[in-house]
Amino acid sequence: MNLPLNVAPEAAALASPVVELRQYTLKTGKRDTLIDVFDGKLIEGQEEAGMTIIGQFRDLDRPEMFIWLRGFGGMDARKQALTAFYDGPVWAAHRDAANATMIDSDDVLLLKPAWPGAGFDLSGTQRVAVATGEKPIPNKPLVGIVVIQIHHLRPGAETGFASRFAAEAAPMMKAPGVHLLAAFITEHAENSFPRLPVRASENVFLSVTRFDSAEAHARHEAALAAAPAWQAYWQAAQPDLTKPTETLRLSSTSRSLVGR
Repeated sequence: MNLPLNVAPEAAALASPVVELRQYTLKTGKRDTLIDVFDGKLIEGQEEAGMTIIGQFRDLDRPEMFIWLRGFGGMDARKQALTAFYDGPVWAAHRDAANATMIDSDDVLLLKPAWPGAGFDLSGTQRVAVATGEKPIPNKPLVGIVVIQIHHLRPGAETGFASRFAAEAAPMMKAPGVHLLAAFITEHAENSFPRLPVRASENVFLSVTRFDSAEAHARHEAALAAAPAWQAYWQAAQPDLTKPTETLRLSSTSRSLVGR
């Protein structure tokens, strides 16, 4: 299968084979407080423990939601990295400040690349440094958005759905200013760190796409919706879908590796 994600073979090896999509519901007005703690205090500690902080985002449609992605070298590596971090000094020093912003942090999907090379290509990316005083550098003006679409599938449908998406849907999505960054399906392995729950009963296919602007995303969606081939593709996919697709429109924080 030709990869639709512009991922070079050597870059594919860099992509995390296990990824968490974490959606946190926060107390009113506390999102920027958490982002200050997360971007300023928690990224390097997690990466030193052996994980990759791929991206962190403000949800443009839900002001109390903080969304982030982190990757691991495998399920055993996930257990080791999470144990090291959550039993370590960085989390001990900042957990109270982080937890004080949260209502719920258990909305977590455990994922794996939908096909070889479908994970994030982070080669060449560089994280913005923390400014003097350990405060995150202020966000640049919003020049692009990341859109995550979560398709809920009947059990066992993920692999076939992913193959059809790669062969049929991804080519139709290509357009100037549109970058399909990654695609994932559910990782059904047993949760290797049960202290942090995951939505174990889910069966999903998930795409991550960057657009040059919110307006570009709206135009792209309208153009696809009007295309007969796109309509036919999704009509054929309906038997695999169990509920409406979730669409997350996201703005990257200043220290996110993807989306800016």
